[in-house]
Amino acid sequence: MGIIIKPILTEKQTAISEKFPNRYGFRVAPDANKAEIKKAIEELYGVTVESVNTIKYDGKRKSRYTKAGVISGKTSAFKKAIITLKQGESIDFFSNI
Repeated sequence: MGIIIKPILTEKQTAISEKFPNRYGFRVAPDANKAEIKKAIEELYGVTVESVNTIKYDGKRKSRYTKAGVISGKTSAFKKAIITLKQGESIDFFSNI
């Protein structure tokens, strides 16, 4: 499994990218460190990464009511990386569609 799992294209992340045009979010492997993430982004997209900020999220407990009773579970935990690129550079996620 690679270090970069997928880019984050949510409404909140899009608002951050509009405010700061050189910041992007990625879901990354939980055991990846900042140096590995930086190297993987630079190789994958051919850009220069200035900084990497990482955030670890715990899984949330969820429950729902069904005919069989209450079903409880947990969403999976994940790690997110916010990448800041060199001024003037950008990543186009939709170029190969």
